[in-house]
Amino acid sequence: MTYDVAKIISSEAFGMAQDILRDQHDRFVDEIIELTEIPSPPFKEERRAKAYEQKFRELGLEDVHRDEIGNVLGIRRGRGNGQMIAVAAHMDTVFPEGTDCTVRREGTKLFAPGVGDDTRGLAALLAFIRALDGAGIGTEQDLLFVGDVGEEGKGDLRGVRHLFTKGKYRDQIAGFFTVDGLQLEEITTRAVGSYRYRITFRGPGGHSLMAFGTVNPAYALGTLLAGMARINVPETPQTTFCASTFGGGTSVNAIPEEVWTEVDLRSEGQAELDKLDADLRDLVEQAVAGENARGDTTNGEIAAEITRIGNRPAGGTPHDAAIVQAAFAALPHFGFEATTGSSSTDANIPMSLGIPAIRLGSGGTGGRAHSLDEWIDVEPEESLRGLYAGLATILGTAGLAK
Repeated sequence: MTYDVAKIISSEAFGMAQDILRDQHDRFVDEIIELTEIPSPPFKEERRAKAYEQKFRELGLEDVHRDEIGNVLGIRRGRGNGQMIAVAAHMDTVFPEGTDCTVRREGTKLFAPGVGDDTRGLAALLAFIRALDGAGIGTEQDLLFVGDVGEEGKGDLRGVRHLFTKGKYRDQIAGFFTVDGLQLEEITTRAVGSYRYRITFRGPGGHSLMAFGTVNPAYALGTLLAGMARINVPETPQTTFCASTFGGGTSVNAIPEEVWTEVDLRSEGQAELDKLDADLRDLVEQAVAGENARGDTTNGEIAAEITRIGNRPAGGTPHDAAIVQAAFAALPHFGFEATTGSSSTDANIPMSLGIPAIRLGSGGTGGRAHSLDEWIDVEPEESLRGLYAGLATILGTAGLAK
C-alpha cells in the first residue's frame, strides 16, 4: 500500500519527531561513539550485540532478543495487521580482532574504523525509535528493528539470510530497509549477486631440481588466471570478476604441493552470474587437464577443489513498489535528488525472494570506508537532514496510524 508521504511530512506529529531528532542529536552522536568503540570484528559481533540488545530493551521494544545466529531484534507495534516493515543496520565491521576502534573527534568529524559503516546506521535506528515514541507516532504496520550480523565480506549476509529463511518473523516481513552507508541520493534497488570461491590446486610436489618436470599446481593456477583475463562479460547487466587473494607453496626450492586463489564473481543478473560461474569451472577443468598433459605425472596428478565461500543472490525491487515510491517522495522534500543504483548489501536476500527492499543511507557525509582512516561528519544540519528523510521514508512505507 502507498501512503501519502507529503501528508505525513506536513503532519504535526512528524514535526514533533523532527524536533526530537534535533534536540537529541548530541545523544545520537554519543551513541555512534559508544557503539563504534565496542569492537565487532567478523563473526565476533557478540559484545556489540549485547550492548545493542540492552538499548532495545531500554527503549521498550517488544520481544527483544538475540536469535540463533546472533541478530538483535525488537518490535515496535503498529495497528497489528500481521505485516511488518523491517528496519535493519549491520553490527559487524570489516576490521579484524585487535583493531583499535577508539574514536578521535576533530570538530564535527569522527574518525575510527567502522564509524560510518555501519555504526552510524545502528545509532540512526535508535534515534528513529526515540523520535517516534516521543512524538506519539503510531504506524499502520509493525516495525521490526534489527541489528544484524554477518553483512561484511565472508559473513555472506548470514544474519539477514537467517532472518528471511529461518527467523521467527520470516513470513511476516512485507518490506525491508537496510540503513547502510551515508549519502541518501542513491537508493539501492538492484542487488549485485556474487559467488566467491577458494580454488585449490594440488599435486605431488618435489625438489625443484631433482623432480624437475613434475606437474606443478602453480602452473595450473597460472593457466586459470590467464584464462580468466580473457573472459568476456556484458556491461549490462553489469558483470565482473576478480582473482583476489593467493597462497601456497612451502619453499623456494620445492615444487608446491598446494596453491590457491580466492575469486569474486559478480553480476546484477542471476543468469549472467550463473554463466560466469560455469565459465570459471570450465577454466579450472582445462587448467588441470592441460598441466597433467604437459608434465610428468609419475608421482601423481594435479587435482583441483572448488570451495564456495560466498553466495549473495542477485535481485531487484521494482520502482513502482511502495517502498521505493516512499523514498522518491520523501527525499526531495529534504533536498536530496533521489536516484537508484545497484550494490551488494543485506537487501540482496529479500530482493532475491521477491520482498520489496532497499538500501537507504543514514545521512551526513564521510569517507575512507573500510580503512583505518574511516571518518564521518556529524555537522548537525546535514546530519539531521538525512535522519529526517530516512524517518519520512520509513513512515511512508509503514504508514501513520489514523
